Amino acid sequence: MLVASFYKFTSLEDPASMVDPLERCCATHDVRGIVLLAPEGINATIAGTREDVMAVIDHLRADTRLADLTWKDAETDRPPFRKMRVRLKREIVTMGIEGIDPTNLTGTYVAPEDWNALISDPDVIVIDTRNEYEVAIGSFRNAVDPGIESFGELPAWLDAQIDVTRQPKVAMFCTGGIRCEKSTALLKQRGIRDVYHLEGGILKYLERVPEEDSLWSGECFVFDERVAVGHGLEVGDATLCRACRDPIRAADRASDLYLEGVSCPRCHGRTTDEQKARFAERKRQIDLARGRGDSHLSRVPDARTEN
Repeated sequence: MLVASFYKFTSLEDPASMVDPLERCCATHDVRGIVLLAPEGINATIAGTREDVMAVIDHLRADTRLADLTWKDAETDRPPFRKMRVRLKREIVTMGIEGIDPTNLTGTYVAPEDWNALISDPDVIVIDTRNEYEVAIGSFRNAVDPGIESFGELPAWLDAQIDVTRQPKVAMFCTGGIRCEKSTALLKQRGIRDVYHLEGGILKYLERVPEEDSLWSGECFVFDERVAVGHGLEVGDATLCRACRDPIRAADRASDLYLEGVSCPRCHGRTTDEQKARFAERKRQIDLARGRGDSHLSRVPDARTEN
């Protein structure tokens, strides 16, 4: 099964008019996933057979505004999505800052093969623009973790930490590249001259750079039921805590605070006894459904979108 991830910043004056035709195309080809449409463009991850996924991409590329759409491929042996969702949004990746236009201003792209040299320069500030739960399971060595819970918190962190008067060299990275389009555009708009970002994001780096040459440590969280991938885009060890939806690793699952479907070390102290009881009942109902062979009821919600 093919998983295709793609985004494009382009002016879509009436994105609502794209929804029904796209949903029909996806239904015809049994393609599942999530597509976000906004006036600033498109952001999506979809999955199906290669032929069917390409049919949906061809449908999108028939629109002259998306004619040069490119995508990242990955293969999986299990369906990463349980349904198809096409959503209208204000932004395809939510920063919450007016006037940021990556089509006109963005940082310098750095190919995965050249990334190691850039981030090994001690004069370069390397910033992981992802959310804290993503950074927790993997990142580049010596990268700065802003400790944010959502991408919308990053602008305030950058204002506090990046001194324009000192003109630092800044390198940024994220999962697939979309968040860095906006974050580097923001820094350039605010006057930082030397701003770089990893072309194709972590996923392209893990695909192209051999493990023995890699400066990546851990796994990369992805926004579907694969949960995380490692070098070569192989499905990783991480699973989802079905209570908080954060990724957890083997050490978390070995903790006394981990109870499948109920809590993990990350969320145990953040939920009430009432919530834990509700999660436990949900887990019981799912187990009963599985025992009956009811695959629909036993399925869990899809993972987050990249924001």
